[in-house]
Amino acid sequence: MTAVLGVLLVGCAALVGFTVATSGPVESLRYGSAASLVHDGGDGDRVMFGAQIDWEDQSPDSYSAELGKSPYVYGKFLDFPLNAERRASLDSACEQVARHGGILFVTLQPYDGLSTVTDATAEQLTVDLTRWNKAGTPVIVRFAHEMNGSWYPWSQQPTTYVPAFRKIAEAVHAAPDSAIVWSPNDGGGYPFDGGKYQATAGSEDFEILDTNHDGTITEADDPYAPYYPGDDAVDWVGLSLYHFGPSYPWGQNEVPEPGKFVEKLTGNYSNMFFDQRDVPDFYSTYADGHDKPLAISQTAAVYNPANPDGESNFAIKQAWWSQVLSDEVHERFPRIKLVNWFEQHKVEADFSPAPIPWGVLDEFDTRVAFRRFLPSWLLFAP
Repeated sequence: MTAVLGVLLVGCAALVGFTVATSGPVESLRYGSAASLVHDGGDGDRVMFGAQIDWEDQSPDSYSAELGKSPYVYGKFLDFPLNAERRASLDSACEQVARHGGILFVTLQPYDGLSTVTDATAEQLTVDLTRWNKAGTPVIVRFAHEMNGSWYPWSQQPTTYVPAFRKIAEAVHAAPDSAIVWSPNDGGGYPFDGGKYQATAGSEDFEILDTNHDGTITEADDPYAPYYPGDDAVDWVGLSLYHFGPSYPWGQNEVPEPGKFVEKLTGNYSNMFFDQRDVPDFYSTYADGHDKPLAISQTAAVYNPANPDGESNFAIKQAWWSQVLSDEVHERFPRIKLVNWFEQHKVEADFSPAPIPWGVLDEFDTRVAFRRFLPSWLLFAP
């Protein structure tokens, strides 16, 4: 990290004078070390805590005030390519994150298709990232996430996705304090039949995704490998990994089974409704196998307020965070260097027309219990 960036980050901290409460002996890093965390994924055995906040209703200031701690990482979704309005939005987000001495985790979504990734849009991304980095905000870029799903315009298109990712990676690597994460969706349920953007039989993409060459794409095909863009293009590997419930279409308000997080991460999950043990072990294959830090890019547990039956919001959320942030997981999976909690209200069309409260801050009891549970090995902003 350059000396200039270190001064800027410390200066932001001094201007804000921000302090946070802690529930234990949580050691904080210097502000000037944030960029090194972006590049190498961590400080010893520490794990950065992040929050995917809703920037329309939340901010780093409001979220940290509610939680009583400031996450080291703040997530933001934004459509790509960046126009003037989107760029201004990121300018504001970067400024707010820098005041907390943190890192921005920006998810760039090419909703107009992967063809929008051109030399010009990639070069402009480098310019933007460089400006943000030099102003005091290290950035982790997550480009075209959950590409193995069937619900986004960039889904299940490895022939176009891989070169687009590589071009974006080159742009990211040209900025001084930015890194890129390759982040599919948890492979349980692959190929997610019925989605609008599912690969079409007979296409080149279909042939590539048929990894066992049996003429179909099923759960027996590899949900990750066809989309991997190469070690030189990937700084971090990531995964969206949620508790949606025991069976589709979800929303049953049931607590996650013991060990579910680990089983889904390692490809060993099954229950009375389905068997997902054909899914590869993501941790062993991509974190260990490719020598990369791992981000749990999005995680949370579903509670459906429209369903009067089942367990409470508190019971479901507590059961999930007790797994994801357990000492056992921390010790067994040392390459996990970032956990991003999904702190948004989001419509889930499969089971609820009303927004689902995914976060842990909405209810007082849940928020307090979550804060008290946070282990000392989690890393928060200084």
